[in-house]
Amino acid sequence: MKKLEASWVEIPENSDFSIYNLPFGIFSFRDEYPRAGMAVGDEILDLGIAAYHGMFQEILKDDTIFDRPVLNEFIRLGKKTTSAVRKKVQDELCDSNSRFRQVAKLLVPQAEATMHLPVQIGDVTDFYSSMEHATNVGKMFRDPENALLPNWKHLPVGYHGRASSIVISGTPIRRPWGQLKPPDAPPAFLPSKRLDFELEMAFVVGGDSPLGEPVPASRAEEYIFGLMLFNDWSARDIQKWEYVPLGPFLGKSFASTVSPWIVPLEALEPFRVDGPLQEDPEVLPYLKTSGKQNVDLTLEVSLQTEQGGPGMICRSNFKYMYWNMAQQLAHHTSNGCNLRVGDVMASGTISGKERGSFGSMLELSWGGKEPLTLSDGTTRTFLEDGDTVIMTAYGEKEGIRVGFGEARGTILPPMEQKPEDS
Repeated sequence: MKKLEASWVEIPENSDFSIYNLPFGIFSFRDEYPRAGMAVGDEILDLGIAAYHGMFQEILKDDTIFDRPVLNEFIRLGKKTTSAVRKKVQDELCDSNSRFRQVAKLLVPQAEATMHLPVQIGDVTDFYSSMEHATNVGKMFRDPENALLPNWKHLPVGYHGRASSIVISGTPIRRPWGQLKPPDAPPAFLPSKRLDFELEMAFVVGGDSPLGEPVPASRAEEYIFGLMLFNDWSARDIQKWEYVPLGPFLGKSFASTVSPWIVPLEALEPFRVDGPLQEDPEVLPYLKTSGKQNVDLTLEVSLQTEQGGPGMICRSNFKYMYWNMAQQLAHHTSNGCNLRVGDVMASGTISGKERGSFGSMLELSWGGKEPLTLSDGTTRTFLEDGDTVIMTAYGEKEGIRVGFGEARGTILPPMEQKPEDS
């Protein structure tokens, strides 16, 4: 990517939201209605105000499309349009003579704005695409010598999640109740004792596909609008008892947290890298991809307790994924399942090869057997009430930085239960 002129908007050094990024989100300012904006440094550019002043008159037929509480209809216009809007903003922000320097209320401080879910999510799919994570889980719970299940290297394993409980960064997370099964006793209905996070990335579907028509891997990126951070909160004890034979349900569906900004796929172009070889076994033809399909994004998780912090407990990278986004989307639609704008597809927990790169407390504490010592001197095996998990992600190369902001959530105590409920 060629270097751009400096922006007339002051952008702090090492900001996630450089002129090379310009992610889309939904914000509200004071008592005003939620609407579309772009993050620029510490500011939000109000796309509705920009449209009102004619910035996009040659691109958009409807200059009110940014005055909606979600981005779905804008995204549905297609990448030709959404990319043209982003490029126009980028050009104006790099033009010291831009007339938009004089437009009142075009920029508002991020610190004074409220962020909202950027899209109306129809469906959510969670994959299981990190070989390191899948291997760790297999070693802990199945067979250390044959950790991966027989199908794992043949297809991107996934399951359908719950869209209604996806929340924006900063939303508190209530510790869930569920059936817990002690080793030598019958199940009991109790608050989860093994609450966990899962470090993931997720992409937002940017196009509708017809029912019955698979999307080939070679065209998958036409249907990927952009990416967000995704924390798939997990109650490991609820999950352990319920998941046989049909898989995750209540141990996952109580909440997932996403970062507020959708980083367009084109903003991540400088960070493309080759993925791992898929030759043993060789993947089936419909899953074969070419070119640099993985993305070099540094991922970090910090944990803040009520006693102190935050302190980093995990540093991983999105480039570790065995199954890439194009393969995930191609497999998802291979049976004819249709896509809809706003659908979210999460990567699954992203872990590296070293202990400090494991993307969940389950792995960091090795199933609770090896407590993790935090920066404030306390220890954890799983999350406790009052803990705050903070996830961040960014790509950085040759002076170009593109980040995602935060996916943050604080654990609240479980709801009180009436005797007849428990």
